[in-house]
Amino acid sequence: MHISEGILSAPVLLSGAAIAVAGTAIGLKKIDYDQMPQVGLMASTFFVASLVHVPIGPSSVHLILNGLVGLLLGWAAFPAILVALVLQCVFFQFGGITTLGVNTVVMASPAVICYYLFGRFINHHALSLWTAMFACGAVAVFLGALFMALALVTTESQFIPVAKLAILAHVPLMLIEGVITAFCVGFIKKVQPSLLNNGY
Repeated sequence: MHISEGILSAPVLLSGAAIAVAGTAIGLKKIDYDQMPQVGLMASTFFVASLVHVPIGPSSVHLILNGLVGLLLGWAAFPAILVALVLQCVFFQFGGITTLGVNTVVMASPAVICYYLFGRFINHHALSLWTAMFACGAVAVFLGALFMALALVTTESQFIPVAKLAILAHVPLMLIEGVITAFCVGFIKKVQPSLLNNGY
């Protein structure tokens, strides 16, 4: 889901950068000192999960886990994902410096949205919890693909076929991430439920 350098128009890049700065500022303000290890852990998880890429035109498909990151961090997902994207850009040339803002918005905005949509289900049990967490993982990927497609389409109408392909290519990933998110949340709830008490 990393958008490469030289693809997006200046207005899209500037808008993405502005939203990323605002989201990161809110996230940094909301991070509690005791939450710092958790933020670092989730940034590392995101970093490692999204290292394996399958190229799709000017973008790529890979594990994201932004739904899980959002559930555990809320607004702190913005700085966590930004740090991971900076490291990926510097060390592996994924994405780029100019697209850093847009890529952050594409991956962190769905995380925050899912935090508000699905966080209330954390205290539910059994089937309702599993269903909600599966939906969280799947919806986060869908929204990320949708935001990426919007960034491409608002840059140039010729990207419409690529945008459609990018969304379709993420459908299997939605199912995979839904299952991973559900199992991860279920496991965390058994061994360390305090990690899930993030303002719900």
